[in-house]
Amino acid sequence: MASERTRTSGPAQTVLAAKIARRFYIDGISKRDIAAELGLSRFKVARTLEQARSSGLVRIELHYDGDIDLDLSVELSSQLGLRRCLVVGSSPEDDEAALRSDLARVAAGLLEEIVEPDDVLGLSWSRTLLEMRSYLRDLAPCAVVQLTGALSRPDVDESSIELVRDVARIAGGPAYCFYAPMIVRDAQTAASLRTQAELARAMAKWDELTKAIITLGAWKPGQSTVVDAVSAEEFEQASAAGAVCETAGMQLDASGAPIGTRFSERIIGIDPERLRRVPEIVGIAYGADKAAAVQAAVKGQLVTTLVTHRALALALLASA
Repeated sequence: MASERTRTSGPAQTVLAAKIARRFYIDGISKRDIAAELGLSRFKVARTLEQARSSGLVRIELHYDGDIDLDLSVELSSQLGLRRCLVVGSSPEDDEAALRSDLARVAAGLLEEIVEPDDVLGLSWSRTLLEMRSYLRDLAPCAVVQLTGALSRPDVDESSIELVRDVARIAGGPAYCFYAPMIVRDAQTAASLRTQAELARAMAKWDELTKAIITLGAWKPGQSTVVDAVSAEEFEQASAAGAVCETAGMQLDASGAPIGTRFSERIIGIDPERLRRVPEIVGIAYGADKAAAVQAAVKGQLVTTLVTHRALALALLASA
């Protein structure tokens, strides 16, 4: 058997190390088979590979030409303790419309990847999810369920119903949707609406959800479509109660706990407990000043996967 004496600087050892590294990293040959092929011990092969990496002879790099910042995605998912993070690194940070479009496209690709036949997929309402629908091309057959009523906005013509029906049509599965606003006049009106057949049918499916996709807003004017729709009194009441995050009509404090106010009583949408039980919850967030909102949703266990962008990812890492 060849000598096992270890040398790291001689030309023969360097060529041997290169050969072993090529066979292992490029050709996919096991250490055992390399050792037999070259007449070395498995210890010698393992030691040579280790020295090749530590000396810089072998460098392992992740190379990816797509829109996802791989390093930042991995770092953020580890820091937040999430199943996965997808950080878009190529979007113009100062163009909200372009940023929303890029995140919608990535979210559509994610759904196409993770949705499986017979899943029950829940969709909240937002401009981002309406745009996401336009990027969906192929979705496994699944039921699609509306999670909130619609929120009327002057810049958006379509409601939650069109969103759910269109996604269900792409998936080739049933749609569970209902005609109702997200915010109604009072708690009594909300209670009455929940007894209507279409809404009751959709609510019954909330207990069967296997995946859900929501968007995360900060409890600040201009940072949430819901905040922009409430009265000044209701905004102040929730703020005084510690609200930092809004998602699917729910308000969360910094610890992730849901906040109950008179306003929350007149929301038509899934409740925090049922959303928390969904095995996979995809949250979409953009805007660097939403870090506290995202952290609240993560602490409240209302997000398992985060789709975001570089500026917000860096803000989350800085505040962790």
